[in-house]
Amino acid sequence: MDTGTHIAMGIAISGLAFADPIVASDPSTMGAVFAGIMFGSLIPDIDTVLKLRNNAVYLRNHRGITHSVPAVLLWPLVLSMILSFIVPESVFLHVWAWTFLAVFIHVFVDIFNSYGTQALRPFSQKWVAIGVINTFDPIIFALHVIAILAWFFGTEPVATMSTLYIVLFFYYLLRFAVKAAVKNAVKKTLPGATDIFIAPTMNFFQWRIAATTETDHYVGRAYGRSITIYDRFEREVMPMSPQVEAALKDPNLKAFVSFSPLYRWSITHVEDLYEVRLIDLRYRSKGYYPFVAVAHVNEELEIVNSYTGWIFSEDKLRKKLKFIPNN
Repeated sequence: MDTGTHIAMGIAISGLAFADPIVASDPSTMGAVFAGIMFGSLIPDIDTVLKLRNNAVYLRNHRGITHSVPAVLLWPLVLSMILSFIVPESVFLHVWAWTFLAVFIHVFVDIFNSYGTQALRPFSQKWVAIGVINTFDPIIFALHVIAILAWFFGTEPVATMSTLYIVLFFYYLLRFAVKAAVKNAVKKTLPGATDIFIAPTMNFFQWRIAATTETDHYVGRAYGRSITIYDRFEREVMPMSPQVEAALKDPNLKAFVSFSPLYRWSITHVEDLYEVRLIDLRYRSKGYYPFVAVAHVNEELEIVNSYTGWIFSEDKLRKKLKFIPNN
């Protein structure tokens, strides 16, 4: 989920914490618990700082080890120890328990996005991405805001937040049902389709679609059970050459391939360079495919420049590559 929703969830969990009689009656424990919940609701995303290095490192590691089983156990322990040092009068076990809940919920809700997490590490390196909730879901955020405002204006916090999460439970079930209906509609529209990718958008009824048959890739959108196919690309095996092999060893392209299960390729000559481009088909936006990986390779099989990430125009891509073609 996005940072704003994680913050809202942290506030909601703080309301639930009043169900704990120690938290409700001990101001020191209450303060430490509230701090642990808020930090716990955000700390798994500390790996966002990897963007400061480069996109390849970020793609390969974001929502990886920081969202793993060891991390879910470690974050609450570290935060609780720090908070117990700052607020020695607090009850450690209660601070740890509520901080653990906040960290767990952060990682748990992230698996329902299409991006997903490596929440099963170290037992599995597989990305767990259920894909029923958009990274920012306006309905989920709005429900949290309503509950928080109700608490602010005097409603009982435990009852208010319990009601919120009961409503959210049924909302998630509804999203599963809608996605299943969309998948069935895709199968009817594209008989024989495999590797069907269905991703939510901020619009409750709209879903991104990408699917593969034996011969083609298809990209489209679903509105309810109505399927619209925008693009079809013939499936082709990438021709291997020393330049292509060199490009595929580049960290940016390797990161892209590790993240993207459905993409097409293009190989062109740009002046005296080979350009190898990989294009993710899952995120079509306004007729453009913004998530790409590009490498330029010279005749000596050296990577002149490369990039992977989100780009919405060729001009911006060239700037990222620091490549200005001769006129």
